[in-house]
Amino acid sequence: MSIWTRLTEAIAALARGEGLWALFDRLRPATPPEKSVAFTIAVIALGAKMAKADGTVTRDEVTAFRRVFTLPPGEEAHAARVFNLARQDVAGFELYASRIAAMFPGDEGRPVLTDLMEVLFAISMADGAYHAAEDAFLAEVARRLNIGDPCFRAIRARFVPDTPRDPYDVLGIPPTATLDEARAAWRAAVMDTHPDRMLARGVPQEALRLAERRLIAVNAAWEEISGKRAA
Repeated sequence: MSIWTRLTEAIAALARGEGLWALFDRLRPATPPEKSVAFTIAVIALGAKMAKADGTVTRDEVTAFRRVFTLPPGEEAHAARVFNLARQDVAGFELYASRIAAMFPGDEGRPVLTDLMEVLFAISMADGAYHAAEDAFLAEVARRLNIGDPCFRAIRARFVPDTPRDPYDVLGIPPTATLDEARAAWRAAVMDTHPDRMLARGVPQEALRLAERRLIAVNAAWEEISGKRAA
């Protein structure tokens, strides 16, 4: 049974008057968790609440969500029901973020959580503006996903124009790191951003353009650090 078949059956509970959180809470994560109905609903809900964070859900934000979270033909209506229910307000987003974090404990789950943060940033910037309420929303999501401040700042710098970019944040290393440590972090980041790896962890084909932006930032960070050390 595919994830979308199971999602269709689960969403049928909404027609019986169950709330979105009740629906999510009674679903058990699958293995791997990113292929579970619970994870899918949580991501859709977070994306919808991200769009609502500044008070208004725009057409551009809905379009951005659909572009990076591709749905099989015929399933759009089922996902739309979850999205529309979740976007009524931002209440409860912290719980969704915390439950997602619990699905991906340890360093192995970090790439998936980083991918999710990039999707949320893409939605936030779809209307061409970055609001203080969106920044607060995303910062709290990052905290609950156990994404450190340096990683959060690096992602924000990739999406929000005129945001200061620290090359050490981009590579996830301290400013005191040696050149060899910086080179190792750069190589690991490039490998982790490879399309094959991203597809293997469930990133939709259309969302790979976010990885292209990440790769550009990673290479620029290495060039800046290595250039300064060589000077």
